[in-house]
Amino acid sequence: MTKLIDGKIISKQIKDELKEEVRALKEQGKEICLAVIQVGGDAASSVYVNNKKKACAYIGIESLSYELEENTSEEELVGLIEELNRSEKVNGILVQLPLPKHIDEDRIIRTISPDKDVDGFHPVSVGRLWLGEPGFLSCTPAGIVQLLKRSGIEIEGKECVILGRSNIVGKPMAALMLRENATVTIAHSRTKNLKDVTRRADILIAAVGQQKMVTAEYVKEGAVVIDVGIHRDTQNKLCGDVDFQGVSEKVSAITPVPGGVGPMTIAMLMNNCVETARN
Repeated sequence: MTKLIDGKIISKQIKDELKEEVRALKEQGKEICLAVIQVGGDAASSVYVNNKKKACAYIGIESLSYELEENTSEEELVGLIEELNRSEKVNGILVQLPLPKHIDEDRIIRTISPDKDVDGFHPVSVGRLWLGEPGFLSCTPAGIVQLLKRSGIEIEGKECVILGRSNIVGKPMAALMLRENATVTIAHSRTKNLKDVTRRADILIAAVGQQKMVTAEYVKEGAVVIDVGIHRDTQNKLCGDVDFQGVSEKVSAITPVPGGVGPMTIAMLMNNCVETARN
């Protein structure tokens, strides 16, 4: 029978553990504060920002909210980040993406101090990840590792195929799975004989950004499938990169959409915030 990997339950476990840890840190006189910056009123971004604030409140850390106008200049945003970099009160800085088109996202990411980069997007954070040095882990890939481990799924020695090579999921996912001693292949739009490659996977991680692209013929019998995608189908229902109906009958374990990877991203963001106070 196929195991459903429930991200809601696992993310709650992690947040409950963090809540206890935050309480203990407060007893040592350590306070944690996350600054969240949103530019413009994008509806999806507002939902994400609100969820992050709720998670902060739940585990007991302070969140500072900066909701800036759509026409905020790049220089104004850089100035705010530099001020937060200098603030002794602020442990972590998060700028909600995407930003309005007139702002250079890469410059903004690089402006955040690597020691406050709780999203794990700064080039220094990426370098630390690939070198295996301590630092902030990219939240979605770190969440996927926790989903696997806490579901009792062995990673070491397994063949892992990652569909997608983005800087936010695909590449850091590869680094983390290597760190867990998996044998890793990154497949993408230029990969030849894609189905042959994905059918080798003991663990298939779909982060390709195409609705229900991964059908049963991409997956070997008994594989574990992690679906990172999130889309609206023709009935306006949420779905992922994986054709859940067809694939779930063939695999040993699978994440649903919604309720799989999504909740883990915020749980691991909270973990990165707590990481700032651990040492």
